[in-house]
Amino acid sequence: MPLKWSAVVVATVAVTLCVTANILVGVLSSRQVPIVVNLFAVAVAAVTTLVAVMAEFYQRVNDRLSAISEFLVVRLAELDDRTGDRNTGFVEGYLLGQGHDSGPMGAGGEGSVVQLGFRSGRRAMTGSDD
Repeated sequence: MPLKWSAVVVATVAVTLCVTANILVGVLSSRQVPIVVNLFAVAVAAVTTLVAVMAEFYQRVNDRLSAISEFLVVRLAELDDRTGDRNTGFVEGYLLGQGHDSGPMGAGGEGSVVQLGFRSGRRAMTGSDD
């Protein structure tokens, strides 16, 4: 925020000095303020206005990203709280239904390996398989 307001103050001062110089020189003498001075004041005002707009844009985008990330963290924590224990209960219930009382390793402390049988029947075919 200090960058934005600093840019606004610099732009305001540059425009004010340019206008004041043009009025004073025009009223007090017959000469004009050099074009370089006027162009410099306009350039400073334009650049600082652009900096102020970009600083405001950056601040808004940063605020939105922070809000989205906080929402996402809360939502993911809520999903984890709701589904984290459900899978554990499902596995324990399945194992108890199969007769395993001492957890996932069985009564002997070792996990059993079951060989998968041969799959018969239709299989998925791609365009090159005929």
